[in-house]
Amino acid sequence: MGDPRRSKKKYVAPKRPFDSDRFEQELQLVGSYGLRNKRELWRHRTELSGYRRQARNLLALPVSERAQLERELVDRLTRNGVLTTEPTLDHVLDLTLENLLERRLQTLIFRKGLACSMYHARQLVTHGHIALDSARVTTPARIITIAEEGRLTYAGKSPLNDESHPARIAASDAARRIVEVPDEESVIDTDTDGVKDEREPMPGDTE
Repeated sequence: MGDPRRSKKKYVAPKRPFDSDRFEQELQLVGSYGLRNKRELWRHRTELSGYRRQARNLLALPVSERAQLERELVDRLTRNGVLTTEPTLDHVLDLTLENLLERRLQTLIFRKGLACSMYHARQLVTHGHIALDSARVTTPARIITIAEEGRLTYAGKSPLNDESHPARIAASDAARRIVEVPDEESVIDTDTDGVKDEREPMPGDTE
């Protein structure tokens, strides 16, 4: 047994620390989901790897031996909203990191229209403006179950309960912009860099 005062590392760092392709993918996910750093991303990736490893180990067992453990794993992932397709071990192996990131508290706060951006959602959670069943939750990375998702709201003493609060107005505007689809897209002549060419024609230019 280790020292109880020192917590165990909950993530596995990449084996190739200087992989440019991985850099780009990680930066895109960190920006899209408003993560604090890459360690948060690695923690969720390690969690997903654990689910996949458990599914592979169960597939190697006879059906009669794995039935109970398979049902427990599938029910857990379905309850958390991570597994949305057919509840089988094969679909557990098909899960992606985005499936897990979409179930974070921070992500759901933004998807529900309670914040105007992913980073704003993180700020609301860490500052105690979000409550689950009237109890404040301050962990942005918490995985929210399907049953808990409908019970997320602003904390009772939060000033955001006032609909005229500027943050509420900004969140409503952001949610409306997401669902609205523009009817027509303006088309302009662009050059190879995507910038409108406004230079005057030169004498040597041909028609």
